[in-house]
Amino acid sequence: MRLDSEDRAVLDHIARDGGRIVDRAVDWCAVNSGSRHLSGLERQRQILLDAAADLPAAPIEIPLSPSREIAADGRETEFAHPSCLAVVVRPEAPVQVVLTGHYDTVYPETSAFQLVRTRPDGALHGPGIADMKGGLSVMLAALQAFERNPEAAKVGYRVLLSPDEEIGSIASGPVLADFARRGHVGLTYEPALADGALASARKGSGNFHIVIHGRAAHAGRDFAAGRNAVIGAARVAEALHGLNGQRDGVTVNVSRIDGGAPLNMVPDIAVVRFNVRFPEAEAAAWFEAQVARIVEGVSDDLHAHLHGMITRGAKPFNAAQQQLFGAVKDVGALLGQDISWKPSGGVCEGNNLFASGLPNVDTLGVRGGDIHSEAEHAFPESFVERAQLSALILMKLASGEIDARAIRAAMGSV
Repeated sequence: MRLDSEDRAVLDHIARDGGRIVDRAVDWCAVNSGSRHLSGLERQRQILLDAAADLPAAPIEIPLSPSREIAADGRETEFAHPSCLAVVVRPEAPVQVVLTGHYDTVYPETSAFQLVRTRPDGALHGPGIADMKGGLSVMLAALQAFERNPEAAKVGYRVLLSPDEEIGSIASGPVLADFARRGHVGLTYEPALADGALASARKGSGNFHIVIHGRAAHAGRDFAAGRNAVIGAARVAEALHGLNGQRDGVTVNVSRIDGGAPLNMVPDIAVVRFNVRFPEAEAAAWFEAQVARIVEGVSDDLHAHLHGMITRGAKPFNAAQQQLFGAVKDVGALLGQDISWKPSGGVCEGNNLFASGLPNVDTLGVRGGDIHSEAEHAFPESFVERAQLSALILMKLASGEIDARAIRAAMGSV
């Protein structure tokens, strides 16, 4: 690979635009768009509609179906989601790229963490600045700059921005799968690690709930007639926790038990909530069999019902992924960026794309750290760095120096 004059012109344009790329991300962070704050998500979506209007095709909205949730009283409820925002440019082009990101954050409407400030070390400290409003600004900057390249017509792309990634992409998952099937490679804008490293292999993940039904009774007059759902939930939680260490790479996190009653009443309902991480499909199947055994083993006149699913499959670092990451490393070298990678226990939309056969790099966002906490931060110089990296990846896909079709073919069947 080499840098030619057209490449340099695009990269120089991004460098000149650096202040705007940072500033708009900072402005977006002032809009609270926690995954369950529907009015905030709607405000953020409208802002992104305007920001994406500079691309060659008009943004469109993809409505999402409500997702099913289990309330604290064990009842199944529906939770509505705003639409995905999508942009489809040159779907007839010989090379097709899928770019994804999310506009929800983990911070609820009531969080005290609402604005971006600059730390003494120069890092930007604020909600979503790394995960991933900074990444969204980088993505749009790269695409807008790429359109200035004379060979841009050789690459078509589909952009998908979703409102529910931080709660498992349950509603947007089918849309991600559809987009993935239409592409050769994928680019996703989760934050890189602080040193710029990318996530290579990723574990899979699933969120589950077990509802325990017992029998209410007066704790004094009729204690023996009751069946305590909280005790049943505790036993289930202990059995789930006991799965840890039984299979390499599988971890089960029992995160919450809902339930209870007044002190003079035997409680008749409880809900055990837990998450699993696993390194490959066989481990997921093992886990599901173990959970089924635990549910079937609930006794003492209690009844248990399992809800939830594997939301993201594992993403191994297979031959196609290695080929794509090697190409990204070569692109980084042209920019003086030393690109490295390491495995991650975290999950993201990159897992969804991989599950549908699309090789992808899913940590092309800004460099930062402490995501999902009130210490979240990003380094302002990384906005230009990462936008230039993405733009140059797109230019090398257009020139054929990155062979997207060969990388996609290396996936085989997933």
